[in-house]
Order: sequence, then C-alpha cells, then structure tokens
Amino acid sequence: MATLVCSSANAADEKPTAFKERPTIGLVLSGGGAKGAAHIGVLQVLEANHIPVDYIAGTSIGAYVAGMYALGFSANEIETIMLKGEWDEGYSDTIPREELTFRDKQLRDKYNIPVDVGFKEGSITSPSGLLQGQTMSHLLRHSTDLVEQFGDFDDLAIPYRAVATNLATSEAVVLSKGSIVQSMQASASVPGALQPALIDGMLLVDGGIANNMPIDVVKAMGADIIIAVDIGSPLASQAQLNSTIAVLEQLSTILTQASTEKQKQLLTEQDILIRPWIDNLSTTDFSIMPQALVIGEQAAQLKYEQLAKLSISEDAYQDYVRNKKQKRMAWVDPIKEPIYRIVLDNKSSINDKLIRDRLGISEGQVVTKEELEAALQRVYALNQFERVDAEFTDTENGRILTVTSKAKGWGPNYFNAGFNWEDDFSLDSSVSLNLAYTMTNLTDNGGEWRNELELGLNKRFSTEFYQPLDRDQDYFALSRFEYELKNWDVYEQNERIFELENKEVSLVAGLGANLSSHGIVEVGFITEYGSISNSVALNGNFEYRTYGGYFKAAYDTLNSISFPTEGNRLTMTLHFRDEYYNSNDLIGFTSLHDQTLQIEADWKGALRLGNHAVVGKMALATVESDHELNVHFSSLGGFLNLSGFHKNALAGPHKVFGAAIYQYDLGRDLLVTDVPLYLGVSAEAGNVWYTRDAVDLGDLIYAGSLYLGTDTSWGPAALGFGFTDLGDKSVYLFVGKNF
Repeated sequence: MATLVCSSANAADEKPTAFKERPTIGLVLSGGGAKGAAHIGVLQVLEANHIPVDYIAGTSIGAYVAGMYALGFSANEIETIMLKGEWDEGYSDTIPREELTFRDKQLRDKYNIPVDVGFKEGSITSPSGLLQGQTMSHLLRHSTDLVEQFGDFDDLAIPYRAVATNLATSEAVVLSKGSIVQSMQASASVPGALQPALIDGMLLVDGGIANNMPIDVVKAMGADIIIAVDIGSPLASQAQLNSTIAVLEQLSTILTQASTEKQKQLLTEQDILIRPWIDNLSTTDFSIMPQALVIGEQAAQLKYEQLAKLSISEDAYQDYVRNKKQKRMAWVDPIKEPIYRIVLDNKSSINDKLIRDRLGISEGQVVTKEELEAALQRVYALNQFERVDAEFTDTENGRILTVTSKAKGWGPNYFNAGFNWEDDFSLDSSVSLNLAYTMTNLTDNGGEWRNELELGLNKRFSTEFYQPLDRDQDYFALSRFEYELKNWDVYEQNERIFELENKEVSLVAGLGANLSSHGIVEVGFITEYGSISNSVALNGNFEYRTYGGYFKAAYDTLNSISFPTEGNRLTMTLHFRDEYYNSNDLIGFTSLHDQTLQIEADWKGALRLGNHAVVGKMALATVESDHELNVHFSSLGGFLNLSGFHKNALAGPHKVFGAAIYQYDLGRDLLVTDVPLYLGVSAEAGNVWYTRDAVDLGDLIYAGSLYLGTDTSWGPAALGFGFTDLGDKSVYLFVGKNF
C-alpha cells in the first residue's frame, strides 16, 4: 500500500479536518495515453493517507481513470483492471479470422491489403478514422462492467465529468450524463486514428485538444480545493522533428500544452499540482504502465506537506468509503437482474432477425460481461458494421438491453486489393495483383455482386452474384462467370522443359447452405471451355469443353491461413464431368469424349502449446476416368508443399501428400508481441501419378524445410529453404502469398 513519506515532525500531530466541515476536494486527471497509469499511483497515495475525493474529472486516459474511480472502484482495483487490459489490441478493429464467416475468410485470404475504401453516391469514400473503436469500446465496457446509462453523473459514487472536443467547433464539451463508456471513449478518440464519437448530435474527439487538464470543470462542480495531475507530453526538440509523424505529434502537443497552461492559471495557493516525471515515457507503449504507476506514486509523495493538510480522520474516511460503496451498489445490484427486454437500434440494412440470432441472448437471461462481449463480437463478425455497441437501462420491470449496430459509413459498395510475390531464386518471379469491387445489400436478403480482376503472371476476370435465400442467410444461391489466362509449366525432374498457355472460360451456378459461421455445403452445375497452346510443343490449339455438376463441403476455424496456431480447415470437392477434347490431331487423335469423377480432399490443422505450435497438412486427389487424358490435374511442389521442388513441378490426376510442421514464435520469446516471428521446420512426404495403376506409396518422395516467417495484417511473409531425398533444393521468398 502506498503511503506518504513524512517530512515534518509535527505533521502527525496536526488535527485532521472533520469530515462534514472540511473543504471539498476535486481531482483533475489529464490526458497522456499509456502514461495514464501514473494517475493510479496518485490515487493510491490519496487513499493510503485518508484523502477523500468529492469531485473528479478527466480528459482522454484521465477520463478513463476518473470514470472508474467515480464508479466506486478503488485504486487497487483500477490497477488490476488497467494493467491486465489488452490496450494494444484496442488499436485494432480487425475481426479475428476464425470468427469470420466462411465466405469472408476466403475474401480476406485473397485480398490481404487492409484498405477500407468504398463507393457511395458517386464518390470514393473511406472511414472517418483509421479505427472505428469497436475493440476500444470492448475494453472500456469490460473495465466498467455492465453499468447502466446514467441520467446524471452526479449520481455516481463520486460526481464525474469527462471532457471531449467538438470537432465542428473546436470547443470543449463537458459530458455529464448518459453512457460512461461512450463518454470515456469520446474523450480519448484521437482525431484521424479513432472515429469521432456521435453524442447528442455532436462529433466528439479527444478532449486534449480543447482542455487537457479540466481544472475549470471541477471548480464549476463545486470543489474548494483542486488536486491536478499533469501527465501531458513535453514539446520535442528541433533535432527530434525529423519525420512527418514527429511533426504531427508536435502539433498535437502544442495544442494540449496550450490548453493545459491556460488551466494552470486557475490554480490558487491552496490547490495542488502534481507533475510526475514521465516526459521520457511513451504515450502509445502500454508496456510502460507499471513504471508510470510508480512514478505517479513518487510524485504524489513529494507533495506531502500540501496533501497532508487534506487528510481526514480514520472514522471520517471510513464513513466516506462506506458512502461510496453504498452508491456503487446502486449500479452493481441491477447487474444481477435478468434482461427484461432487448431493443435493437439497427442503423443498417441487415435484417433484425439475423442480428438477434447472432446475438444469442434471450429475454429473461442474466448476462455476464463475458457473455455480452462474446455476443456483440458474433454480430460484429458479420463484417457489415462500423460498430456494434450495447447499453443497459434499468427499470422497475428489469434491465433493458439496447444493442446498436451501425452500418459501415463508407459502403454499401467496397473495394478490395491483394498483392503477393513469390520467388525461388531460380525461375521467374511470380507477382500478382488482385482487385475486387463488391456491391452489397442489393436485395432484401443481402445480395452481393462481386467483380474480380487478377493481374500478373496469370490473368483472371470473374463476376459473381451471391444471393442469400432467407433472412438468416442460412441458404444461398450463386452464379459466376470467369475468364482465366494462365501459364502452365511442364517439368521433368524438377526442370522446366516448356510452358503452355491455358485459356479458360467457366460458368458456375450453385445452391448452398451455411451450416455455421465456419462451414458450408454447396452443389451446382459447372461448364468450362478452354484451349491449351504452345508454339514449340504444339502446332495449334488443344481445345476442351466440359459439362457437369459438383459438390463441395468445407469447414474452417483456422486463425491464420498460412501460419495457423489453432483451428482446422477441411475441404472436400467432387466434380462429375462430361469432357470433350479436340486436338486437331496434334497428339495422335482428333477428338475424345470421356466421363470423369474427380475427388479432392484437403486438411490443415494446428495446435498451440504456449509459444509452440504443431501444424498438420494432408491432401488427397484422384480422377476416375476411362482415358488417361485429363486437363484437371493436381500438383505438388513449392514451399511446404513438397519443399525442394519448384512450384507445381509435379502434376498428375492422382496425388497423396502429408506434412508435419513445427513452429516456434520467436517474437513472443523476444517480447516482440505485436508481430509474430516464427521459426519453423517441416517433414513432408508425397507424390503424384498419372494413372491410378501407377499409384504406389513406395514411390513417396520425402522432403523437409527450414523457414523464418511472420504473419501481419498485410498477409504472410517467409524466407525458407527446402530439400528432398532426391537431392532437389530450393530457396523460397514469399510476401503476401498464402500457402
């Protein structure tokens, strides 16, 4: 427990002021990002020495700590909550891959560039902030528990105010009622980084711009004596202003310092200003919070002589604490009550029933904060909203839960982009750029029209209409047209001998069911028309056309498509085809008709044990046919796909492959937790055969690899070395490429 260091022999003999006759004390907590933990150290010193707080206000992180204290949490409770909070995750609104729908998983895997750009009413649109604040609101709501909306913040255990800035007028806005979570978040919404909060028709951002240390606010609340804690950042030196970010940070500091200096002029001789030595600490590195807490405690101890005069007797302080606890119970007790009614404030075109089904909370249920956050995350994982929030209103009949869902403001039409580059340092590099434009909510059930373009070594254009068949989007229909021009390399003993050019047009029509957010089944019709040519190997075009049906079943819970540490992905596809070939007598016949059944099955799974992960892969493929000729090959070769061979160096209708991969997260071991850094090793076995009679597991080729890779919001990157028991070796470099 923190205590004041006594520097006066007579201080202990001073008679404390009686509780009801003493002057009222107001606490002012300034903004300062991660350095806000210093406020907790100050609070611990105040509590340890029986110094009450009658009014409290804050800005940005100060509004958070002040709000927690106003709700009745002790300094030690705030320390536990704040230091255990995953604050770094508050600066990312990315939906974890495993929580996305199966369709959205496929979209993210292909389009790895994280851009939020849309098209609306004839204009290119983008969000009003890099982040929408979904994760930040989760952190704040988790900290404060399931509190109700308050008619007046004066009804809290300590009267409270949060200060934000009106983005339209630049004036300070004092928040004194409503949602304490929204008030905290509005006060801390850094312009450009976090989306402005909309409260009472005003767009609100970080209060530090207008009033970073709201002394005037607490004086207006009625405080006789002010204790102000200043954790604002100092101005950078000229030598430090060497980048665009540094200049922007300096401009922000100039604004906050100007407002702070103006507020300091309101302090009188009886007021107390505490300035912790936190100038060298980062505002964005939340790992420094324990250090900042200690510095805040030390700074408060140095103000002993002034603070000691505000100490009250043990009995008076216990009365003060009991009064706070009693007021705290006014919002704690209703948390144990069941939900009387659920109200949807749905500001989107998504069907209410779908939101309710995803929410999974029913009336009459007693909800914990963990259950509520899981429910809101399920709704948010639909990937249709800027924000999904919840607020409680307590009535005589019970708790009313209001869930607010706001559609993405830069929609309803969206652009996606993806880029990948792969190189094995011996053949041509493979570079591709993927672009997509998706029009959403074209029908009552949420129909989508997506157009895709791929440029690079392979060229592809496709257009697809996806139509959910019911309000819950459990069933769907789709139709897709695709044109593809790709290079088809032919290898012999891992050496490319020539290159074929494959042009293909396909048309797909299917029906399917979303069995859950993780799995689908789909059946449909597919037809293909294509040609294969090579000016050297073929004196003309080899043409083919196919007609038939397909069945697909898939299940995917992987947390990463390339470097998973948890989950499983299983796909199985069956194609029934009537195939027609016309070779113009290029390869010994003029035409051929065949009926085939192609079966493909792939599995990938991962299990994490601390910083270690074990990944398994398996792939099987076969084609039942009356003839050896077939254009639907399976392939092996490439990184973690029979490493040591070039990409797709082995091709044939029949395939067997398996791999066991071990990954160690060096990043966690080196405390670089923002981005994983995997050191991996694999053991692989597999082969392909042209005819079923030739399939022999004794022919399996064994391979292995050693690699260093990372997985970021921009996709995976890896540098690896692979080898086979046949003596083949390759070095691989991937950026943005899924494998």
